[in-house]
Amino acid sequence: MLTGAIRTQIDQIWNAFWSGGVSNPLSVIEQLTFLLFIKRLDELHTREESKAETLGVEMERRIFPEGTFKYKLTDDPDLDDYEDRPYDHLRWSRFKNFESREMFRIVDKHVFPFMGSLGQKGSSFAAHMEGARLGIPSPNLLDKVVRMLDEIDMDDRDTKGDVYEYMLSQIASAGQNGQFRTPRHIIQLMVHLMAPKPEDVICDPAAGTCGFLVSAGEYLRDTHPQMLRNKEQREHFHNGMFHGFDFDTTMLRIGAMNMTLHGVDNPDVSYRDSLAEEQGSDKEAYSLILANPPFAGSLDYDTTAKDLLKVVKTKKTELLFVALFLRLLRTGGRAAVVVPDGVLFGSSKAHKDIRKMLVEDHKLEAIIKLPSGVFRPYAGVSCAIVIFTKTTIGGTENVWFYDMTADGFSLDDKRTSLLEDDKLGVQAQLIEDEHAKNNLPDILARWENLDGEAERPRTAQSFMVPKEDIVATGTWDLSLNRYKEIEHEEVVHDAPKDIIDELRAIEKEIADGLTKLEGMLR
Repeated sequence: MLTGAIRTQIDQIWNAFWSGGVSNPLSVIEQLTFLLFIKRLDELHTREESKAETLGVEMERRIFPEGTFKYKLTDDPDLDDYEDRPYDHLRWSRFKNFESREMFRIVDKHVFPFMGSLGQKGSSFAAHMEGARLGIPSPNLLDKVVRMLDEIDMDDRDTKGDVYEYMLSQIASAGQNGQFRTPRHIIQLMVHLMAPKPEDVICDPAAGTCGFLVSAGEYLRDTHPQMLRNKEQREHFHNGMFHGFDFDTTMLRIGAMNMTLHGVDNPDVSYRDSLAEEQGSDKEAYSLILANPPFAGSLDYDTTAKDLLKVVKTKKTELLFVALFLRLLRTGGRAAVVVPDGVLFGSSKAHKDIRKMLVEDHKLEAIIKLPSGVFRPYAGVSCAIVIFTKTTIGGTENVWFYDMTADGFSLDDKRTSLLEDDKLGVQAQLIEDEHAKNNLPDILARWENLDGEAERPRTAQSFMVPKEDIVATGTWDLSLNRYKEIEHEEVVHDAPKDIIDELRAIEKEIADGLTKLEGMLR
């Protein structure tokens, strides 16, 4: 949990960028990502130095090489004015003490190219640094931001992650292709519903800032702490468990940095247009998928992966993503994904085919309808969380429906909290009156006791629907309103004759009153 002081420090950094001429939030977070990576390189090198010194051995992993590099003293291309500088000058702990113009030159001309060179031999995140450029326009702004970042106490892994999450919360605009940031509490709900295990291989094919993967990692650290004390499981956690794909290079850098600051050493966060590539080596590779894919955007039918079009022939990205999830999951693999409501009741052949596939060929487990304002201010689209297991042989018996009406925040563009901080989120302890403002704890509690849901009436907030009722619709309709029953209160009305008699009595009373008033005026 971030303290107010740290929040204030971060807000001051954003204000510094704004006043320094960098006003695009995405540009700000990208530049902060670069600087945090530079700072992390120095921290890793310092850790290796301390370890070698303590053990009295040579450093196993040297990030900054020994020796010197050629440092240009001016920006004049015609002057051959170089001098040898030690590679140590590329380290955050060294250049932060330089005069602002010298710091700017060394970061721009030497630190960034050095970061790019790490891509061939470092982590997957280092690979995303290739082509990175300093976008801070002036030495004074760079000096100010470096000093302000250095003053934030980020020694603790949880604080590093929370700091970055808070920075990401400043990105408040949807992408051109319909992608937008998923609220953190909705991500946490989906992760808790799926309860990742240490042996899982987790994928988000539309990763963005890697929010789902980060939350899954934090869940595993909290619920399976022994995992990181087991050599094989620790190796799997850092190198083989997390996989995220996106076609936006800026998002890849941000997402990979998010994973790194949350303590995952080498996640697979890579460039891929998930709908436009054949899923060859990745087919049936994952045991868990968590995703909120983009719902809109242009799609070139000719470049769409042919293996997806064999599953469902459509141009609608939301349907193709569901087909993609089924292709990527291994048999027995589970998925919790956000889809627009149209997927649940659309009338086209493709819509019906994908629903039939989920109900008849696999095990559809739950539909959780989200309130329409949950993704504001990015979008007002109505969505639902769909939970299913890939079986290829069916298995759907009863589908659990939940009508979420509140997530702890107002459903307008401001999205202000309706409860105290400790009453928000999926693990909050609420009294009965507070449930109406935050349904998340109730959703998780009922999901963990589905046997108790079987007898609930369809007038309740959650209930079970047998597979037979869904098949009987003929369209495999999965919209909650199709099955929810509204309880109407009986209203007793007076008989028409009694109403007429009452009206006549009132009219007579008015007439008598007027007659009396006329008599008084005479």
